[in-house]
Amino acid sequence: MTGLPEGTAELISRALAEDIGPGDVTANATIPAGLPAQAHMVLKQAGVIFGLDVVEEVFRQVGVTDIDRTVVEGHWHDSVPRDVLLINGQARGILAGERVALNFLGHLSGIATLTARYVDAVGGTGTRILDTRKTLPGFRALEKQAVSWGGGINHRFGLYDAVLIKENHIALAGGVRAAIEACRRGSADLLIEVEAEDLDQVAEAIEAGADRILLDNMDIELLKRAVDLRESGSPGTELEASGGMNLENVRAVAETGVDFISIGALTHSAPQLDISLLLDPASPPA
Repeated sequence: MTGLPEGTAELISRALAEDIGPGDVTANATIPAGLPAQAHMVLKQAGVIFGLDVVEEVFRQVGVTDIDRTVVEGHWHDSVPRDVLLINGQARGILAGERVALNFLGHLSGIATLTARYVDAVGGTGTRILDTRKTLPGFRALEKQAVSWGGGINHRFGLYDAVLIKENHIALAGGVRAAIEACRRGSADLLIEVEAEDLDQVAEAIEAGADRILLDNMDIELLKRAVDLRESGSPGTELEASGGMNLENVRAVAETGVDFISIGALTHSAPQLDISLLLDPASPPA
């Protein structure tokens, strides 16, 4: 279970219980108990594989432990179809874990793959790709791991490990400066980021000493002007662009000079990577 975030085993256990229930009626009717088999987990679409530790834990929980990896995680694989894992064990056990394993692996690999596409799109600009908190409940740690394996950078994990002052905080605190100063008093050891919807708020955030400014839904011209404000006022202040990002416009955004681009779609809209499992009866012993 090396590399699995805390709570993953319990998440997998719930997923298996949801899928198997009191028993696999089809496999129990068609496959003799104890019948050995070998399965090939096959990557059918180019992309980045991530989640093999999760797959191994899924199969461990259904009694299948003889698993060999045939690819390296975190690398882009163009040559498909290709084997990802070779799995040996009882056929009923392999089939019991099949769908849950594929659901996890396809989802996490899809996130890693989409992240890698964005990272490649901004290559050479110096801009880094960030994820967000727009994750499936209970899956955040795994999804953020997938982003990092795809070459992205993790934004704050939750509400507790960095300050992000947004429009509602600004409205209730009495303005950008007041919100920043309040957070500086209460959380001096944390990164303090503030959302800015226009250049006036950018200037105010710079003057108030924000560590990072989130440039919310600004067009290319406004982003360039925000970068100019930063360069003339506080070159050390980080700038993060967010809102409306896609693979067609992300490079133009990066070329404005922002430090980060945050993309919710990495985790909430990444398509599953196409992976399947093919099972063959094991050869009889010699």
